[in-house]
Amino acid sequence: MPVAPPAPIQLLDLPAQHAPLQAELNAAAAICLHEAAFIQGPAVGQFAAELGQYLGGPHVVPCANGTDALQLALLSLKLPAGAEVIVPAFTYVATLEAAAVLGLRPVPADVMPGTFNLDPQAVAAALTPRTGAIMAVHLFGQCADLQALRQLADQHGVSLIEDNAQAIGATFQAEDAATWVAGTVGEVGTTSFFPSKNLGGFGDGGALFTRDAERADYLRQLANHGQTRKYHHQHIGLNSRLDTLQATLLRVKLPHLPVWTAARQRVAARYDALLAGLPGVAVPARDPRSTHVFHQYTLTIADEPGRRDALQQFLAARGVPTAVYYPLPNHLQPAYEYLGYRAGQFPVAERLCRTVLSLPIHPTLTDEQVAYVAAQVRAGLE
Repeated sequence: MPVAPPAPIQLLDLPAQHAPLQAELNAAAAICLHEAAFIQGPAVGQFAAELGQYLGGPHVVPCANGTDALQLALLSLKLPAGAEVIVPAFTYVATLEAAAVLGLRPVPADVMPGTFNLDPQAVAAALTPRTGAIMAVHLFGQCADLQALRQLADQHGVSLIEDNAQAIGATFQAEDAATWVAGTVGEVGTTSFFPSKNLGGFGDGGALFTRDAERADYLRQLANHGQTRKYHHQHIGLNSRLDTLQATLLRVKLPHLPVWTAARQRVAARYDALLAGLPGVAVPARDPRSTHVFHQYTLTIADEPGRRDALQQFLAARGVPTAVYYPLPNHLQPAYEYLGYRAGQFPVAERLCRTVLSLPIHPTLTDEQVAYVAAQVRAGLE
């Protein structure tokens, strides 16, 4: 019989993360309930200001969720119907979905096999006169190649949008030695406060970032029915507001984000050391220009039929939960058949869908639990 883990292991343990904050969360929620300013209450603006300070000064526009944030970012570009938006071939579906529902055309570009982020050469090849935007996803907690993507966008007169739902607080070292904060380099950056994110709420929530004050005002209007003032609608917009209770609770969590990020990084470094040299598996690659906040710790298993799935089953039988992000590339999803892509066009993305496996990673994972997980990965592959 397999040895049991030292304590039950969760892929993400939110109750353990929240436990030290419970009294403060309860008190904040009670104040919000007492004030009853549930929509656009003062905590929303306070949270936006505090998050902007944490990210180095961009304007922050809260909204209802991360997918809405992507749609609002695209709406703010005022692209013509049918304009093309270059997206990673390996990402969560919301990145494509946001463009598709607005009548824009998602154009996948393949990704780098190590970092899983957009391949700038593939982006360059996908650019056409119809391209309106490049949408970079900072996948699993590490910045895409912001230097190359910003240069491509500028050279071709298109906008850069950053989907930063998985990499809040990550930074990128530019060629001029400037430190760029993920989500603040493009015309618009977006994030999600879905509960499983590194800064997660207690329901849905999202935000947009921009260093352009005029665009920030426009985004605020778009997110509130296109209003310039109450009952005066200058634009066609969305009903996409971060509710006051979510902002209230996120304000409690935000000051702890640096400590939680450092804890995730320590877990990742321990996994690296314990899995070093193991045949048939690659630990997450690091772009030396980017920090990594480890929303996920994702292994790449040797591309042999059934090997990744067999390892996942082996680990599950030994009390180690894992996840596959993502099992099917978006260009092969039935909803996107209309785009006309076929299997084999994005080989890196398709191979990753067959080979990636994410291990448990969260701030409260203990050294003993990490050691147990790594030992079981070794046992399953050796």
